[in-house]
Amino acid sequence: MTTFTLDGRTALVTGARDGIGRAAAVALAEAGADLVLWGHRDDLDSAAAEVAGYGRKVKTVAADLSDEAAVQRTAERVLAEHEVQILVNNAGIIRRGPALDMPDSDWSEVLQVNLNSVFQLSRLFGGPMCERGSGKIINIASMLSFQGGVNVTSYTASKHAIAGLTRALANEWAPRGVNVNAVAPGYVATANTAVLRSDPVREAEIRSRIPAGRWAAPHEIVGAIVFLASPAADYVHGHVLAVDGGWLSR
Repeated sequence: MTTFTLDGRTALVTGARDGIGRAAAVALAEAGADLVLWGHRDDLDSAAAEVAGYGRKVKTVAADLSDEAAVQRTAERVLAEHEVQILVNNAGIIRRGPALDMPDSDWSEVLQVNLNSVFQLSRLFGGPMCERGSGKIINIASMLSFQGGVNVTSYTASKHAIAGLTRALANEWAPRGVNVNAVAPGYVATANTAVLRSDPVREAEIRSRIPAGRWAAPHEIVGAIVFLASPAADYVHGHVLAVDGGWLSR
């Protein structure tokens, strides 16, 4: 179906080395897009090779999203070389622990990476999209965009804010032809959830609430990302799409 193909488009995915980011990059390549893979470090060769296996052009860049100046420089370099039609703000970090014990540095770092950098990248790449009159921005939200969680205060605050930022930017940019939406994954087997999955009590509590009865694999999340990046979602604006095995229905 041509409404789901991404031929001729270039997508940039942050946090593309593994997990949901890598799965998203591969799925976008399979749908026809060329890729710019953005990582915290220059260790994206394996992901790039997988994307290239679909016959797509692929470029890798490395910049720490907690470094605003580095993000600015890297984004400007990408924009000088590529017309990016799709931006997937996937990268994120988590710091676990009781709020009373949380170092200020942990709070600041999580908000910088998970929220501030998303706003920064959205403006940097969304500006040219608004000028062209088209573009897709997909943010990665969370079940903690809707709930409070346990011992993840900074992460929860950042993901609630991502849902709000998605809607706010959609209100401004939809009239200019740019779609801003978000995908909210449920509990996915990635590095960020390794601590939870290694705790037999907490893991069982979580799994027992998921109607599907299991954790998701990263590739089970990315169909929603491809959909929101495609022409099929041209009239979808400001939506947070949960892919959660039924978690929010329980």
